[in-house]
Amino acid sequence: MRALLQPERGGIFVDCTVGLGGHARILLDDGAARLIGIDRDTDALALARQSLARFGDRVTLVHADYRDIDAVLDAQGVKEVSGLLADLGVSSMQLDAEGRGFSFRRDEPLDMRMDRSRGETAAELIDRVDEKELADLIYEFGEERRSRQVARAIVAAREHGRIETTGRLAEIVRRAVAARTRQRIDPATRTFQALRIWVNRELDGLDSFIGSAARRLQPGGRIALIAFHSLEDRVVKHTLRDLSRPASPGVPVLKLLTKHPIVASDAEAAANPRARSAKLRGAVRV
Repeated sequence: MRALLQPERGGIFVDCTVGLGGHARILLDDGAARLIGIDRDTDALALARQSLARFGDRVTLVHADYRDIDAVLDAQGVKEVSGLLADLGVSSMQLDAEGRGFSFRRDEPLDMRMDRSRGETAAELIDRVDEKELADLIYEFGEERRSRQVARAIVAAREHGRIETTGRLAEIVRRAVAARTRQRIDPATRTFQALRIWVNRELDGLDSFIGSAARRLQPGGRIALIAFHSLEDRVVKHTLRDLSRPASPGVPVLKLLTKHPIVASDAEAAANPRARSAKLRGAVRV
C-alpha cells in the first residue's frame, strides 16, 4: 500500500476508512504528508484519534461516509489531493467488538451497522422484507446457492417472534443449508456477509465514489483500493479500468499501477488470516 501511494511525496492524503489508524500511521510516519481521515463508525474515530494523536495538527478526522468524499473535501477547503486510500468492507475492529452483531461467534444483538447513529439494524430489515427480496439479496450479496431455502426459513422463523440475535439467525441459517458433507466454512457465513453488505449499502455508489476520488487527485496523484470480497473487487477492477481508457475532455484518465491485484504473502496471511481475501489495486492520475 505504501509503495503504491508514495506518501514521501508529501501533500494531502485521504484515508477514506481510517478505522484504528493503522494505514494512516504508515502514510504519516515519514513526516511529509498531511492526512484527512474519514470513517462512518464513531467508535473507530475515537480510537483513531488516540492512535494518531502524536501527529498533531497533521491529522484531521471526519465522521462521514466515504462516498461523501466531495462534501468532506469541500468542507476542508481542499481541491486536490496527493493520494487517497479506501480499505473497503467491515474492519477487524468491528468484527471483534462485542455488541456490533457482525459475527455469529457470539450471541448478541443483530445490528451490523457500521454507523450506529443512523439507519435500520439487520434485525429491523429482515423483520420487514418479503421472502423474494430476502432470497435475492442473500444470493446477490452472499453468493449463497441455497438462498431460497435460507429466506424461507427466516420468514417462517419470524412468525414465532422477531429474530433479534446473531445466535438465533445463525442457527436458522445452519438448519436451512445443512449438508451431509463437511463444509469448509460455517453455513451461516454467506448469509451474514449478504446482510452486512445490505445493511451498510456497501456496494451502493462504490463506482461513483471511485470516480469522485479520481477527479480529486492532482496530476501524479495516486489511489489505492483494498477489497475483501469478489463483489467489491469486481466493481473496483472495472471502474479503474474504465477510468484508464481514453476519456472525453474534463474526465480524469488514470494509469493502472496494478495489472493484477496485489494479494497478501504467505507470511502476511499467516500473521493475519483475514488478509488472505484482501485484494489491493492502484492507479495514478495522468
